[in-house]
Amino acid sequence: MKAIFKHLFNFLVLSSLSFAATANVILVDGYVRAMPASVPNTAAYFTLENHTAHAVTLVEVNTAIAKEAQLHTIIEENGMVKMRQVAGFSIPSHGKLTLQPTGDHVMLLSLTAPLVVDDKVPLELIFEDGQQLMIELPVLKQPVSQDGEQADHHHHH
Repeated sequence: MKAIFKHLFNFLVLSSLSFAATANVILVDGYVRAMPASVPNTAAYFTLENHTAHAVTLVEVNTAIAKEAQLHTIIEENGMVKMRQVAGFSIPSHGKLTLQPTGDHVMLLSLTAPLVVDDKVPLELIFEDGQQLMIELPVLKQPVSQDGEQADHHHHH
């Protein structure tokens, strides 16, 4: 019996070590924007941290809730703000990538069904080196501010 527990313990230790080796890019937070049922597209916003010694590049996103997921950025061209598809988002070594409404984001095009607030949306993130990261984001009407509700209540005395 002792031998079984020893093997099980060794297996668990090795499993946790191999998991730690692949958990180099982590999801900090994020959400998918809730849209009216009549709108076929939405966007995903999230923050990733890169805990590796080298930069990594997010090159693709897959999800079952939309026919297509595209990496987009917002640029200003001749005084007009436009959305453009990009090949990837680089995350510097020990840095982070923040996808937000006013900048880089993931467009989810041709939703397979309307999303409901508090639904969970699974996304498969694929990096240039072939690494994959599965994340799950809640559907929200708007993001919760970092300061919670206090951000909306400024009192001047």
